[in-house]
Amino acid sequence: MPQHFWTMARDGLQASIAPKAAILDDAAFMDRLASVMAMAYEAVATGHKILVAGNGGSAADAQHIAAELVGRFEYERRPYPALALAANMSSVTGISNDYGYRELFSRQVEAFGQAGDLLLLLSTSGRSPNVIRAAETGRARGLHTVAMTGEEPGPLGAVCDIVLDVPSRHTPRIQETHLLLGHLIAAAAETALLD
Repeated sequence: MPQHFWTMARDGLQASIAPKAAILDDAAFMDRLASVMAMAYEAVATGHKILVAGNGGSAADAQHIAAELVGRFEYERRPYPALALAANMSSVTGISNDYGYRELFSRQVEAFGQAGDLLLLLSTSGRSPNVIRAAETGRARGLHTVAMTGEEPGPLGAVCDIVLDVPSRHTPRIQETHLLLGHLIAAAAETALLD
């Protein structure tokens, strides 16, 4: 096997570890993460929903997070009400065609979101107009809004209650970290039935 690939693998692993290690050393970030985990716990414990949205790779991560909640993460327990807002292709194409792509997620937040629900919004750039619009709609309806972004939260950060801004500008590293954060949030929610 060429040395190049070994080096490439090592460098990629180190690059993936770096933002996670930085988060672990950042007390303010850890406080925000713990707050989001508490929000997820509270949402599940009180019968509220968790809505998750993002575009592209972030849409896939949103589906993954929602699946951990509806299915199971680490424990056998009842399913939790969680929706990935990019998962229903008829809604995605219909809303985008009839109202424009900017309204894709906000229309669903308006349909499904209620005060006390948790809205997780994934955008590596923090500049996705449809994700920003969803945050605005969520806040207006009394949902707890959480932005998961890269190190520059952009306009999304300004319209969310809490920002989990991964300390990286490299999209793959941000998305890898978002998935880890999603797993931690799912783990916290899952403890609602274990207490």
